Amino acid sequence: MLSALSDLLWSKVLIALLVGIGIWFTFATRFVQFRYFGKMFGILTANHHEADGRHLSSFQALILSVAGRVGGGNIAGVAVAITLGGPGAIFWMWVVGLMGMATSFIECTLAQVYKTAEPDGAYRGGPAHYIERGLGSNWKWLAVIYSILLLVTFGIGFIALQSYAVATSLKDAFDIPLYYSGIGLALVVGLIIFGGVKRIAQVAEVLVPIMAGGYLLIAIVVLGLNFTEIPATLKLIVESAFGIGPVVGGGIGAAILMGVKRGLFSNEAGLGSAPNVAAVAYVPHPANQGVVQSFSVFIDTIILCTCTALIILMGTAYDPSLTDSSQGVALTQASLATHIGEWGRVFVSIAMLLFGFSTVLYNYYLGENSVSYLTTGRSNEFVMNGFRVVVICLCCLGAIMDLGTVFGFADLTMGLLALVNLIALALLFKTGKRVLGDYDRQLKSGNKVPTFHAEEFTDLNLDAESWPVADNSRKQP
Repeated sequence: MLSALSDLLWSKVLIALLVGIGIWFTFATRFVQFRYFGKMFGILTANHHEADGRHLSSFQALILSVAGRVGGGNIAGVAVAITLGGPGAIFWMWVVGLMGMATSFIECTLAQVYKTAEPDGAYRGGPAHYIERGLGSNWKWLAVIYSILLLVTFGIGFIALQSYAVATSLKDAFDIPLYYSGIGLALVVGLIIFGGVKRIAQVAEVLVPIMAGGYLLIAIVVLGLNFTEIPATLKLIVESAFGIGPVVGGGIGAAILMGVKRGLFSNEAGLGSAPNVAAVAYVPHPANQGVVQSFSVFIDTIILCTCTALIILMGTAYDPSLTDSSQGVALTQASLATHIGEWGRVFVSIAMLLFGFSTVLYNYYLGENSVSYLTTGRSNEFVMNGFRVVVICLCCLGAIMDLGTVFGFADLTMGLLALVNLIALALLFKTGKRVLGDYDRQLKSGNKVPTFHAEEFTDLNLDAESWPVADNSRKQP
């Protein structure tokens, strides 16, 4: 039953909604993801410590969201897409990634607009906050449902799944028993999560560039070794996407379905997970973080997923006649081994380990954000510490459990999570577009660092601590 409901949600309802909203937002924002593409790269050279000690910088929030987006979907997910949908699936993965950049821009901009300040000055936000503040208190029930789904999906289900992925990667690479890996992961994660979001961000700031950069570097080596084959491989991807040439995988229908589905799984645009992290950043204007978070979708789908696809398609391990979805990471490992030798298998296992570990930290923070929202106004420190203990136990148990049912349940709740978020985004799009319009106007007038003036948006039910209204009482008319 779980599988049937999940298939209905993901193969029909959500694909139509996610793609439709991505196209709508792209055109309605006048292709914001392309207009400000250059600005996305600017964050890499900006002052990474622009915030004070209580807040994350825009760069740290970007890195933390990349830690969550970049994971098994970039290695195993791409392999599954190619196996079931053929090389053309990658083209549709690109399309959904480019459209998803606009969706991510809007959801992360709204997360910044409606963020709230904690007693210690740190920020919290995300879909639950923009549903309640943006749509009004009558919609609080939907915000509560979203928070529960987020907690169950990412804070519980996906932590167990990622623990299993990390443990199996260590067993494949170094033959370490699963329960040893589970205990080790639990100890390391425990030391980090009790330090709060700042410590999580500090770890991610070191780990993510190493893991993503290392994977990108090995892909560049493979591209260099097969430089002359790149044009033909890209041509194969585009032709297969439109059914030109021999039928590979399940044909053009399967290419579109698998490309869209795996792309959405990988980059998470529209799911509402990334806005929980985007809200934490200290930025002068909400649209700044929208632009930055669009870049994380680009890193995930256009750069890293393409690297995996080229490694597979330019290798000799991929057999178009086989449509066994269980190949997954094994296909990526075997393909890399055809390029650089058997140590390529070990490299992929280590990459899966690092990607999985960073995703555990990201998933924990999403769960923490849900717990914080659901216990607002109460003494929630006891509950929060209880959740941290649960996470540590999940790291241990997830490594040795049969997670088939957990995966099916999390798949369904993630679909429902996306459905709730997309409804909210559609209803709040006018607000997101208005904030973007303010950002556009300031840049057009020559202001290189647009600033959000809360006094011009007093109708939006903003948090006064997060976006204080300027005192204009002394100004002459």
